[in-house]
Amino acid sequence: MLAGVFTFSSVNAFAQDDSTDVASDSVAVAADSVSEAPEEEPAVAIAEEIAEEPETEATFHQIVKEQFIDGGPEFMGIVLICLILGLAVAIERIIHLNLASTNVKKLLSNVESALSSGGVEAAKEVCKNTRGPVASIFVQGMMRMSEGIEMVEKSIVAYGSVEMGKLEKGMVWISLFISLAPMLGFMGTVIGMIDAFDAIAEAGDVSPALVAGGIKVALLTTVGGLIVAVILQLFYNYLVSKIDGIVNSMEDASISLVDMLVKHNLSK
Repeated sequence: MLAGVFTFSSVNAFAQDDSTDVASDSVAVAADSVSEAPEEEPAVAIAEEIAEEPETEATFHQIVKEQFIDGGPEFMGIVLICLILGLAVAIERIIHLNLASTNVKKLLSNVESALSSGGVEAAKEVCKNTRGPVASIFVQGMMRMSEGIEMVEKSIVAYGSVEMGKLEKGMVWISLFISLAPMLGFMGTVIGMIDAFDAIAEAGDVSPALVAGGIKVALLTTVGGLIVAVILQLFYNYLVSKIDGIVNSMEDASISLVDMLVKHNLSK
């Protein structure tokens, strides 16, 4: 009985040792497989990286280019040509008017000094060496000095209208482009609406996608024409105010010139 008890206990001990060794071996194999498996990034980290990437915003140039293409190159191109030509004429007029501006007070003082020192001929030389419409009017007036003060006044008035026409040269073209650009935009609006209704008639159904395309073209052409008209109108108003200032200075200076010539004749 004792031998049997010892034998049974030894067998159980060996069985427990074997099962413990097998379990430990399986745990080690599982750990090795886990350690050898490739590490994968979690989906949450990838989503966070995607969310952190900055979105590229469209620049103003890209937006204008897209709207220009969507509006149709036919009418938008003509409106752009109106803007380019109007700006070219306006810039040329601005340069011309700035060169035509004269320091009237300085010119009058120089003419008065020349009259007192060298007479009418010296005053004419001073005016010839000065650029601008005011000096040109002075020259024309003093050329008729021998015919009397009345002829001087008539000459100044007549040549003043000539100089005013030179100042207003090109303003008609700017006003033409101001009127033409919105009309072209409205024409594009009408054509866009016609295209939208044609698309509806062909499809036989009122679809928002069909109507939206034509209406978008119509609105873009209208906006383009109005923007061109607004820009050119600003330049036109500036040029008109500049011309008015030069004309007013011409009138004031001509009156002062006549007074100086009268004084010069009386002093003689």
